[in-house]
Amino acid sequence: MGGDALVVSAAIALAAFVALGGFLWHRERGADRWLALAAAGALAFSMYASLFIAGTDSLQGPPQRIFYVHVPSAWIAFFAFFLVFLFSVRYLLWRREEDDIRAHACAEVGVVFCTLVLITGPIWARPVWGVWWTWDARLTTSLILWLIYVGYLMLRAYMADPEQRARFAAVLGVLGFIDVPIVHMSVVWWRTLHPGPVVTRAGGMSELPGSMHVALWTSLLAFTLVFFYFVRRRAELERLQARAEAARAALEG
Repeated sequence: MGGDALVVSAAIALAAFVALGGFLWHRERGADRWLALAAAGALAFSMYASLFIAGTDSLQGPPQRIFYVHVPSAWIAFFAFFLVFLFSVRYLLWRREEDDIRAHACAEVGVVFCTLVLITGPIWARPVWGVWWTWDARLTTSLILWLIYVGYLMLRAYMADPEQRARFAAVLGVLGFIDVPIVHMSVVWWRTLHPGPVVTRAGGMSELPGSMHVALWTSLLAFTLVFFYFVRRRAELERLQARAEAARAALEG
């Protein structure tokens, strides 16, 4: 890529960082302000790294760049659903409202990232496989995972009693996590069209070029910061909603 193009792309990334960072800095307070600013900066750099630092794959061409969104989104979705599992177990053991709030927040943000996985996958598959979707083991189990946690959110939305809602959701949060290792191991257990592990292999890291590692890990860092920012904001909203429900119950009682 020529020097002029690099300057233009760097300017675009910087402008995006300044615009988004400025908005969030004005809107947020305390720790959320710094987390939002870090997330905005990491996103701007990861966008630049994915488009201009990482080299073009010799076999797949430009569509391979969706990898830097698709893979981190999948990892963050798995991490989110692990946290749902963890907080759900904690709730079932100790019945603490805060654990239920955190499980709900992680599930909602996890569904966002899982949806991103299901959107970016077909965008990559169409030019590489020639089809938008096939009932491959990895794709099918990923769709099932998404449906499980959409069902989790629907259960929470349609149950009125807070204690019963939290208990049922916690059970589903524990059982639903069973599909996460199935999704992860599907390319090992079954013959699939989906590529096998390309980042880590038995015995250590894969032989991806260094420029691709830079783009991948900066994207993962950016998505992780965004995840924690969203979870913090969603949990705060859930706490406010819980207080409103308690106040309404007190008035009605």
